[in-house]
Amino acid sequence: MPKANLTDVFIKNLPTPEKGQVVYWDTLTGFGLRISQGGSKSFIVVYGVNRKKNTIGRYPIISLSEARIEAKRILAEHVLGKHKYDPISYEDALERYLAQCGDKNSLNTVADYKRMLNSFKFRKTLLSDITQYEVFSRIEGLRGHPYAQNYHFSTIATFFRWAVIHQLLERSPIEGIPKPNKVLSRDHVLTVDELKAVYQHALGYEHLYGNVVALCLLTGQRKGEIASLQWDWIDSKEKTITLPAKAVKSSRLHTFPYGKLTTKILKTIPQDSEFLFPASRQMSERTTVFNGWSKAKKAFDKDLEGVNPWRLHDLRRSFATVLASKDTNIHVIERLLNHVTGSVSGVAGIYNRYSYLDEMRVAIASYEKVLSSTTPIG
Repeated sequence: MPKANLTDVFIKNLPTPEKGQVVYWDTLTGFGLRISQGGSKSFIVVYGVNRKKNTIGRYPIISLSEARIEAKRILAEHVLGKHKYDPISYEDALERYLAQCGDKNSLNTVADYKRMLNSFKFRKTLLSDITQYEVFSRIEGLRGHPYAQNYHFSTIATFFRWAVIHQLLERSPIEGIPKPNKVLSRDHVLTVDELKAVYQHALGYEHLYGNVVALCLLTGQRKGEIASLQWDWIDSKEKTITLPAKAVKSSRLHTFPYGKLTTKILKTIPQDSEFLFPASRQMSERTTVFNGWSKAKKAFDKDLEGVNPWRLHDLRRSFATVLASKDTNIHVIERLLNHVTGSVSGVAGIYNRYSYLDEMRVAIASYEKVLSSTTPIG
């Protein structure tokens, strides 16, 4: 491409190309004049590793001096890291974010992120137009639901941080918004009496959520893993459940045994779908399994007595605590939870991945005995 010290006289005397376009570059690096076959002349500026091109405007509507000043401003902003961001909607940015999340998270985790981030209802709004007040209003609207409030806050904060890192946004609108108040400790463990109360209430609860709670309590698995259960994953002969890697938070295939109490519950669940807990018709067409956690938990707790504030994940922690109190080996508890923390590692961890079924069966029997020790399960 030709290079010259652009002047008004030089520009006026430039020939029109016979075909295509020709760019004459100024001595100011990155600044030039583009002439098309039709004779139109436009100032442009190019910068960055990817040679991003901005059209400043047409000559002579934009004068040479004005164009050079604007080019210097754009180039300076690029050097200072203050370049303009390409407009992108919240909806489009979210699609890109979830696609990347899917590379390292389970389907259930990505579905949770999608549900929470869609609840902000920004949709077609440009990412750069979302205000701090709009985000704050949504977070404030969850007051009274401390776990949901904290989870939504951390999820949207992570999303906006991702957008900044990927040059879709200059600054996160969540900056300056104080984190929600602290909620019940994540170390919370239900007492045995509380576990029994939750379990008995779940057995008599008419909504399918009761069975979800009961299976979470009896197996120690995560709520998303229980909600997404499919009949094909259950071996009724061997009394085992196998969660495929795609359905597990750790993305690790997980096979675990279940006991007599779980067997009784499974027999009460209709097998008219591939899923144990299919989504209701009121949910989105894209939703395949139950996910109405907040409303269901609130309704479930309404008539639940003798239990301090709790959340579903506390059942998993309580499950492990009860097993530990019965002198269950830590590696057996970890196998049941599919949450290996190092008790069996290295080569031993690889070769023992699918072992301990007998020990896990003993542990489950011991745990169920604790639950039914004072109140027989009919």
